Amino acid sequence: MSEESSISPVERPLPQRINGFTPATLEIEAQGGEPHITFASFWDILVKRMGTIVAAMVVVAVLAAIYSFKMTPVYEATASIEVETDYPQLSSLNTVYNQTPIEDYSFLTTQMRVLQSDNLAWTTMEQLGLDRVAPPPGTANGAGQSATQIAGARKTAMIEDFKAGTRVEQEKDTRIISVSYESGNPELAANIVNHLINNYIEFSIQSRYDFTRRASNVMEQQLQDLKARMEKSQQALIDYERRNLIVNIGDKQTIDDQKLDQLNRDLAAAESDRIQKESLYELAKDNQGQVGVIMQDPVLLHLEEKYADAKAEYADALAQYGPKFPKVTRLRDQVAQVQALMDDDHKRALAKIHNDYLAAETREKLLQDALTEENEQVSALSQHMIDHNILRRDFEINQQLYQTLLERLKDATLSATLQAPNVHVIDQATPPLHPIRPNRKRNVAVGMIIGLILGITLGFVQEALDSSVRTTEEAERLVNAPALAVIPSEGEGRRRESLAAGRALGAGGGDGVGLAVLKRPSSVLAESFRSLRTSVLLSTAPRPPQSMLVTSPQVGEGKTSIASNLAMSFAQRGGAVLIVDADLRRPCIAKTMGLPNEKGLSSFLTGAHSLDEVLIQYDRVSNLWVLPAGPRPPDPAELLSSHMMEATLKELLKRFTHVVIDSPPLLLVTDAVVLSAMVDGVILVVSSGATTRGALSRAHKILENAGSRVLGMVLNKVDMRFDTYYGYYYGPYHQGYYDDVTVSGPTHSPGGSHVRSDSPPKP
Repeated sequence: MSEESSISPVERPLPQRINGFTPATLEIEAQGGEPHITFASFWDILVKRMGTIVAAMVVVAVLAAIYSFKMTPVYEATASIEVETDYPQLSSLNTVYNQTPIEDYSFLTTQMRVLQSDNLAWTTMEQLGLDRVAPPPGTANGAGQSATQIAGARKTAMIEDFKAGTRVEQEKDTRIISVSYESGNPELAANIVNHLINNYIEFSIQSRYDFTRRASNVMEQQLQDLKARMEKSQQALIDYERRNLIVNIGDKQTIDDQKLDQLNRDLAAAESDRIQKESLYELAKDNQGQVGVIMQDPVLLHLEEKYADAKAEYADALAQYGPKFPKVTRLRDQVAQVQALMDDDHKRALAKIHNDYLAAETREKLLQDALTEENEQVSALSQHMIDHNILRRDFEINQQLYQTLLERLKDATLSATLQAPNVHVIDQATPPLHPIRPNRKRNVAVGMIIGLILGITLGFVQEALDSSVRTTEEAERLVNAPALAVIPSEGEGRRRESLAAGRALGAGGGDGVGLAVLKRPSSVLAESFRSLRTSVLLSTAPRPPQSMLVTSPQVGEGKTSIASNLAMSFAQRGGAVLIVDADLRRPCIAKTMGLPNEKGLSSFLTGAHSLDEVLIQYDRVSNLWVLPAGPRPPDPAELLSSHMMEATLKELLKRFTHVVIDSPPLLLVTDAVVLSAMVDGVILVVSSGATTRGALSRAHKILENAGSRVLGMVLNKVDMRFDTYYGYYYGPYHQGYYDDVTVSGPTHSPGGSHVRSDSPPKP
């Protein structure tokens, strides 16, 4: 090849791309649609971020478990008491069992506050020796304070710490109060509760006793004053009676007053008796036939019953035998006799009632005359009795007040020792067997729930912050290029193969993704590369592209695996195929295919070897040749942009049906940009979940600015669990169609060695 021809541009016309063409394998996907959120998308995010969620759950649960096991166990002892509503002070022994409670709806609330008072707390602490325990941290250190202030602050801090562990609650709709205390020592917790309740009961009794004693002292002073007043009024009454010759009888009344009172009572009784007998007489006179019933006379009542029986018997006989029958005649005579007796008794009874009425009337008149006479006598003494009664009432009032107060004073003295208790212990506190904190199972469960919530939140945050391209729809929205194929991740492909075959992975599983078409021809990966081959062949017209460059925006996105499997797919279709490792900085083709890399593209471009010397026929796939990268040159970009590289590519296109070139990443070096102008088209590899949107847009923009023809994109390392369409397509479809297919492998040389071809394809 002359030097002039080696630097001349490629004159071969490039195939034209059909505008608006989308490969048939991708027509099912939505084009240009906006992303929409569904429940399935949320579920996919949760499954995708399951590692974060599980890690958060485990971390929080472990922290909760560590915290729970490091916590000091806390025990709670509880006792129950019944608090009756308050009673009034006892006035006598009989009222001990006959008291009416004072209604006070705030009484129980007040008693609960008393149970939580500082006084009871400190008394309990002193009884149990807790006042000698070191005060809790945070107590005043005494800087600039007096000894009294320091002691007061220390006592206050200890009481607050004691009250922090005390809990007093009222059971709903009852008068029962539960008292609880939390402590690391179960016996101490029970002792504190029992001592606190005992101190409360003693406090209640003592407060009543003190109140009674104070009331007794006040009543004693009042009693002395009343006694003096009573004696003075009594002396005044005696002096007046002596001056006016008034006889003082035992009931504090004069004889005339007593007689007058008696006559008044007798007259009232006589008047009542006369009215009663008069009404009885009038009733008997108007109803003479009912005198027996009115007077309740047994003789008359007996005669009336006998008369009724005889009359009934006569009526029966008359109806049966007629009026002239002897028995009827005899019964008629008996009825007449009884009737006559009844009439006589009625007259006698009526006369008796009348006589009684007249006697009562006479007695009433006599009493009225006697009362009139007595009133005249009393009237003469009325003037003297007015002053006497005033003195007597004054004396009686003072005497009554004195006796009442004296009686209450005696009862108050007695009630000071006889108090009706209103607090009853229902259940005493016993040392608890199990701590209330920490509840390790509950803490771990709560930690797992919190970890789950935290993990889900972190998962969605990661998803929101994730700027990588994950689906073909995202990639096509970012750049104006079709998605040629979707390549599942290696782990996903192996998982689906294992589920479909129901057995362990084959022996070829260790060759990785780079030889998937060769080692696992019926796998999901191999089928996806064949789909890529079909899309590439249909991407241009009127004939498929002959030379193509495989590149990616960044490192590690799988362009080498895409290039090697695509080249093998073309070779299996027929025709000579060459794969060129143009990544002179980090060559991977030779390593992937198990070939030596001592000679290659770099040594040919530098003139160290001829083209035939660096071409290697890959014996494991017929019609496949490999051009390794060779030793790393000092300036790879200069070699790849040289006229020698362009002339070499022209020469290779004359020898091979398809030339697949693996190049460095676009965003790191300019090698791929230089090579993209020398080929029929560029295949841009996008790693799902790794390639960022900015990197993809920038890479496509670089290719457009360089005038390169982008055949399309390959979405690589796709997790089919999170792709609704392809997850279904490569799942049941692949399992049902490819499980029973036997693919004949290529011809292998003995021992699987790689033989250099002595006669590579000639132009």
